[in-house]
This record gives sequence, structure tokens and C-alpha cells, in this order.
Amino acid sequence: MFDDPRGPIEHFSWARFVICGREHSETGDSQIGVGKDVRIVGREVSEWRERKGHELKPSMISGVYGQDIEVLIIGNGVEGLIECSGKVKRAIKENGIPEIVVARTPEACRLYNELFHQGKRVALLAHGTC
Repeated sequence: MFDDPRGPIEHFSWARFVICGREHSETGDSQIGVGKDVRIVGREVSEWRERKGHELKPSMISGVYGQDIEVLIIGNGVEGLIECSGKVKRAIKENGIPEIVVARTPEACRLYNELFHQGKRVALLAHGTC
């Protein structure tokens, strides 16, 4: 679905990210890395465990505030099934992030890498399935 050897996101396929050389996925009962939903700020990767269901709530946007982020990208799944309402976008802007992009996760990964290499202060919240 997505490959870019320059990184920091080197690969994305259903429920599997490779970021800075490390795999993040869930396979059966075992979890590799931080799992299938990721938060990336710069090259730092953590689990986006707050995301539940297919409708984002302001409380699910976490770990990105107070870090001088210019652009927040939300990867709303392979099929784009995660909904991001105007209420959520307003909350993000009220918390100091001026630009929000919502895109299917493969495109969100591509855009993240592009902005990262342009020197932008960018963050990604990405859902790895749906």
C-alpha cells in the first residue's frame, strides 16, 4: 500500500507499519512495536491507544499538543472509515495546531514523510486497518 525507503515511515500495509526500521503491528495474540494504531511526532513513535470505534472524539487526540506542531495528519484507515468531525478539528485548532489533514492511512503516510523531509513540524495519528 505504501513504501518509502527514505522514511521515517518506510512501509505501511494492513495493520503493519515499519517506522525507522522497526515494525509496529498486531499479529494474533502478540504485539510487535506499539501496535496497529500509531502516533508519530518527528521520529518518535508511540501507541495511539485512545482511538476507539470509528468516530473520533476530542479526547482521542492526544500526545500531539504542546509540541509546536504545524500540521497534524490523521490517517483515517485503509478504507477511510474513521470519521473526524468539525468538533474534533475545532478542538485541535483550539489546542494550537493550525493545520489538520485527514486522509486514508496510505496517503497520510506519504504526506507525513513529504512534510517531514520539507522540515515541517508534523505529527501523525494513524489507524492501521478499516
